[in-house]
Amino acid sequence: MSFSDPCRIAQWAIFCRVVDNFGDIGVCWRLARCLSSEHGLQPTLWVDDWAALRRLVPAAEMPDSIVDGVRLRHWRDDFPEVDAADVVIEAFACELPASYIDKMARRVPAPQWINLEYLSAEPWVKACHGLGSPHPRLPLTKHFFFPGFDPKTGGLLRECDLLAERAAFRAQGRAAPAWLAAMGLADLPAEALLVSLFAYEQPDLPRLLEQWQQSVTPVVVLVPEGRVLPDLARALGRERIKAGDHVQLDSLRVQVLPFSEPSAYDRLLWACDLNFVRGEDSFVRAQWAGRPLVWQIYHQDEGVHLDKLEAFLDRYCRGLGKEAEIALRTFWRAWNGVGTPAEAWPAYVAVLPELRGHAERWCDDLALCDDLATALTKFCSHSGRTAG
Repeated sequence: MSFSDPCRIAQWAIFCRVVDNFGDIGVCWRLARCLSSEHGLQPTLWVDDWAALRRLVPAAEMPDSIVDGVRLRHWRDDFPEVDAADVVIEAFACELPASYIDKMARRVPAPQWINLEYLSAEPWVKACHGLGSPHPRLPLTKHFFFPGFDPKTGGLLRECDLLAERAAFRAQGRAAPAWLAAMGLADLPAEALLVSLFAYEQPDLPRLLEQWQQSVTPVVVLVPEGRVLPDLARALGRERIKAGDHVQLDSLRVQVLPFSEPSAYDRLLWACDLNFVRGEDSFVRAQWAGRPLVWQIYHQDEGVHLDKLEAFLDRYCRGLGKEAEIALRTFWRAWNGVGTPAEAWPAYVAVLPELRGHAERWCDDLALCDDLATALTKFCSHSGRTAG
């Protein structure tokens, strides 16, 4: 079998260790589903944290299920004897089982071995994308594949019909009346600022909520279940808060949403005027929403994450007016611990109209590049390797 036709690469295997709650598995699940539904492939997704997978994919009832054309397997310490796939994706440097690598080395020809890296806008990514690293002992070469924001990288995850679905959703009117009613928001004031808040821990949240409570414009905050809930409860003066709870404090209305599967989360992003997101998966989905966003990047030692934040800001702020750029940079930095979000909020909310148009243009420009699944299949087909 030749890799010249990516649609003939029958067997792909994706390995994922869940590190950041649902971010890693969210990326891997979306990728596997795209490879199956849009490229005619037969991916197997190996996941070490079955409980995390079940939250995203409730249909995965057994540790060997097929859902949406993806075979879902539980990656245990006692890894089973299985044949190596044609293409093996090691997501985020998760280190494959030694027994599986041995099977890869015995396979003739050797599989394509891809290390799917974390998303970054840093300039060096383009130079490293696609580079190979020979195994020190075995006849295998691992290639580094970087998602990114231009054609010289691997692109971003995007289903082929995603933007059309978003357009149909918004054509129903603001946030889609049926969606609003399902969220318990049928009485939403027309002028309200609708905000989604998906975040890691955020100790500065109480002061920001005070700003929203005192706002002239009503602020409605929809909070999916997650790590921010203890800080949210403290900000609202409660011992705890859970899915289904809602609180009204002057101009501020807070509603906690139950954890939802990926397509429902997309609709939340499409409905809101401003989306607070975190990590990688929700960060990418918020960009496809074409709405202003605030990114809380995953914390790394020695402030490495702040370099990544600045690299994205340098790219994202192109084309913004000076006032909007300063307001955006200041608020994003504050949300990531460099400054105070409450102090940065007034300037940020003042430029939201400009940021909205900018977010739509940014999304349109990103859509001109290949999506991640398409870029991966092209990379494999153009590698010059053969199998079978």
